[in-house]
Amino acid sequence: MIREWRTVTANLLTGFLGSGKTSLLKRLLTQPDLRGTAVLINEFGEVGLDHLLIEEVDGEVVLLKSGCVCCSIRGDLRDGLGRLYGRMESGQVPPFDRVVIETTGLADPVPIVASFTADPSLRWHFRLGTVVTVIDAVNGAANLDRFEEAGRQVALADRLVVSKADLAPAQASALARRLARLNPTAALHLSAEDDPAPPSLLLGDLHDASLGELARQPTVNDGHGHHGGGLTTFCLTAEAPLDWAAVGLWLSLLLHQHGADILRVKGLLHVRDVERPVVVQGVQHLVHKPLHLDAWPEGGPVTRLVVIGRGLDRMAIERSFRAFCRVGREVPEAAIGTG
Repeated sequence: MIREWRTVTANLLTGFLGSGKTSLLKRLLTQPDLRGTAVLINEFGEVGLDHLLIEEVDGEVVLLKSGCVCCSIRGDLRDGLGRLYGRMESGQVPPFDRVVIETTGLADPVPIVASFTADPSLRWHFRLGTVVTVIDAVNGAANLDRFEEAGRQVALADRLVVSKADLAPAQASALARRLARLNPTAALHLSAEDDPAPPSLLLGDLHDASLGELARQPTVNDGHGHHGGGLTTFCLTAEAPLDWAAVGLWLSLLLHQHGADILRVKGLLHVRDVERPVVVQGVQHLVHKPLHLDAWPEGGPVTRLVVIGRGLDRMAIERSFRAFCRVGREVPEAAIGTG
């Protein structure tokens, strides 16, 4: 029997140690809208899903009451995804259109996100969906100050969940304001331990759900663009339509020059002779394939590009962006913020 080939959306669930990822995952798996989701976790014993299990397919895969498939990661993530997809193709597990990958608390999500663009074997069967990062209200601010991994998890997020908000309401509000400055493109959700988990955290498309926030972002987030933990966040804007070749060259040179220190570039471009907004996203040295939205969000046709990185010279990068916005002028590679 020939089975239908399908592309599976891969969502990433990340967050620092003790942030509440597992609790959120358990609540998400009970939502009817997420029936048929596959889940990749590190070890079943760490997640504590025993009350949800109904059938063990083998030592690596279990089926849940909700209709979800749960699989443990042993070794390389790519191999784990490949084995899970192969089980679906062979009919060993029910079909699924979405997989949630829960990372360990100390995981750097940057290489995971980049792999869905760089790895041909993953790109063939999977497309990257939303990146959900959980930060707990009690320890989140301290973790951002002390651990680079915590900052990188926030920078990569499309959805930010402040957990344990009921335990420390004042800290949760202060943390939410800080996160909004750190990653202004991410949708923010405050959550208590017993709150139902909204399926919208995983549903929708990363290219349209959070990018609408860009239309309401200021040019820079504060006087310097620095927000602790060594991270820099700022927003580049342009009112006039841009030449696609010029902005593409600028982005390529920017990532070539600073790729190791750029955690994310994400935004909407107003391109000359193109009515719809163009979505661009980059992670370190890699750029996702540009996509078009159906219409401009609130704010109209204005280029807004958020840059999140480590130790970046905002003024130098902004000058280079302005230079490339002036179409028809040759700009040398040295203009890409070497200072």
